[in-house]
Amino acid sequence: MSTDAKEAPPAVELVNVQIDGEWHQFPKGTRMIEACRQVGKLVPHYCYHPKLSSPGNCRMCLVEMGMPPRPAPGQEPERDAEGHQPIGWMPRPVIACANTVAENMGIRTDSTLTHECRKGVMEFLLINHPLDCPICDQAGECRLQEFSVEHGKGESRFREYKVKKPKNVDIGPRVRLDDERCIMCSRCIRFTDEVADDPVLGFTERGSYTTLAVSPGHELANNYSLNTVDICPVGALTSNDFRFQMRVWFLAETDSLCTKCGRGCNITIGARGDTIYRQTPRDNDAVNSSWMCDQGRLDFHFVNSEFRLTDPMAKDAQGKHAISSWKNALASAVTRLQGLQGEDIAIIASARMTNEELFMVKQLAKTLKTDQLDVVPRTGGGDNYLRTDDQNPNSNGVRKVLGIEPGAKLDGIREGVSRGRIKGVIAINENLLKADFSQEDLKQLECLVSVHVLANATAELSHVVLPGSCSAEKSGTMINVTGRLQRLNPAVNRPGQARDTWEILRDLVSGLGGGNGLHSVEDVFQRLAAEVAEFEGLTLHGVGPQGLPIMETAETIPLLERERERKAKGQIVG
Repeated sequence: MSTDAKEAPPAVELVNVQIDGEWHQFPKGTRMIEACRQVGKLVPHYCYHPKLSSPGNCRMCLVEMGMPPRPAPGQEPERDAEGHQPIGWMPRPVIACANTVAENMGIRTDSTLTHECRKGVMEFLLINHPLDCPICDQAGECRLQEFSVEHGKGESRFREYKVKKPKNVDIGPRVRLDDERCIMCSRCIRFTDEVADDPVLGFTERGSYTTLAVSPGHELANNYSLNTVDICPVGALTSNDFRFQMRVWFLAETDSLCTKCGRGCNITIGARGDTIYRQTPRDNDAVNSSWMCDQGRLDFHFVNSEFRLTDPMAKDAQGKHAISSWKNALASAVTRLQGLQGEDIAIIASARMTNEELFMVKQLAKTLKTDQLDVVPRTGGGDNYLRTDDQNPNSNGVRKVLGIEPGAKLDGIREGVSRGRIKGVIAINENLLKADFSQEDLKQLECLVSVHVLANATAELSHVVLPGSCSAEKSGTMINVTGRLQRLNPAVNRPGQARDTWEILRDLVSGLGGGNGLHSVEDVFQRLAAEVAEFEGLTLHGVGPQGLPIMETAETIPLLERERERKAKGQIVG
C-alpha cells in the first residue's frame, strides 16, 4: 500500500430520529431545526441563522421532544419491529435551533403543544409591535407578518398603551433603524460581532423597554453593514438606498454576479421594468457564503445614469459628434481601421468584459493582424473578508481567453501612442484617460474607436462611439479569482439603440472581412469551448447558478476560511 495515499475520512455516525411520526437518519450533532428542514418540516424561527451562533432567544422554534424511557436495572429496553424504542415525550417544549439530534429521539413540529407555544410567542412579539405593515419597507418579505398569519391568534388581547421606541434613527451612513419594529432576535448584533468584526451594536435597557443601540461614539459604517438589513426578519433595519423606493412584490428577480471586484459574489438583481432598485447577496458557499460588501451591492446606479450612451455616434466633417445609424457608424469605424496597417493599431480591452466578449476581441485582433492587445489592470482595496485585491471581475478570463497577463503590454502601447507609432486605438469598456493615456496623444490618433456604456473623456475624443451593454444587461461568463466559471444573466434591457458588446465586436470583425456565423452568445461560447482547453465540453447553460471550478489558483477566501473553522467547532451550522 502506498505510504502517501490519502487516509479515508472518518465515518459519519448516523442516528435514528422520528420526526412527526416518521423515522429518518441524520449525522450525529445535526441541529434539530436543520434535521426538520431536511425532511421538509419548516420550524418557524427568528433568531436562528445557519451562518451565525444560536442564542435561542426568540423561542419561536419550540418543538416537542421525546427520548426512550430508561429501562429498570437488568431489564432490556423494548423495541418495535423496526428496532426502535418507544418514545417518552417530555412535558415541556425545547428550542430546535440550539439542540442537536440523538439516537432514538422523537420530534413533533405539528402537535397541539407546538401550535400553542407559537401562538403564545407571536402574541408576546406583537404586544408592542406597531401596526404599520402598509407603510413598512419589509412588507412582502417580513417573517413576522408571515408567521403571524400562520401561527398567530388572529386577534389581540392587549388593551394597554404600546411602549414607544426610537424611530427613523440614523445609525450609519447606509442603514436606518426603526426600533419600535425590532423583535430583539439579535441577528444584526451577532453579524457585526462574528462576521464583520465590528461589534458596534447591542441591546440596552430591560424588558419591554429593551432597545437596539450603537455603541457611544461609533456608527454602523463597515463595508458589510447592509448585510444586517438582509438578515433582519422584520422592518427594523432598512437600507437608506432602497428605503421607500419600491414594493418588493413588484420586483422581478434575476440571479447574476457582482462585477465590482474579482470575487464574483453571487447576487440577485431586483428590477422593475428597466430600472434596477437593489442588489442582494445570493447564497453560494464556494464564493461568498450569504454575504456581500456594500460597495458591490450599491454598484448599479450607473445602469440608469443620465450619462448612458444610447446611440452610435460618429464625428462629422467639422469634428463634432452626430448621432448615426449602426450601419453608418460601423462602416465609418471599418473605413478608418482599414486605412491602417496591423502594427499601427492597438486594442485596449477590459477585464470587466465577459469571456465571450474577450473571445470576440481576440477575433478582432486576428482580423486586424495586431498583437498590440492588453487590458487595464486594477488592484488595491482588498480586505480580510470578501473583497479581493484584484478589482477586475474577469482577469482570469483575460489570461485564459486572450492568453495575456493583464497590463503586460500597456506601457508599450502608451509609448507607441505618444511617439505616433500607433495611429489607431480601439478602446472597449475603458476610459483611456483613467489608464494614464494623455489627452493630447489621443487627439493625434488617426482612428480612435470607443465602445462603452457611459459618456466619458475617451468617448469625447473618439472618431466613432458605439454604445455597449453593462453586466446587468447581458448573458455571458466570467472566471473569478479562485478559478470558478460563473454566469451573468440579463436583468434589464439595454437603453436606446445600445447593443450587446459581443455583437458590436462581431460586426466589426465581419466588416473587416473576418467572417461571421455567430448569431447568439451561445454560439460564441461554443466556439470558445472549442478553442480554450478549460472550457472544453461545457455549454453556456451548463454553467449553473453556482458556477463551476475550471482552474486552480492560489487565492483563498478569508471569510469562508473562518466560517469553515467555526463550523468545524460546532459554533455555526454553516
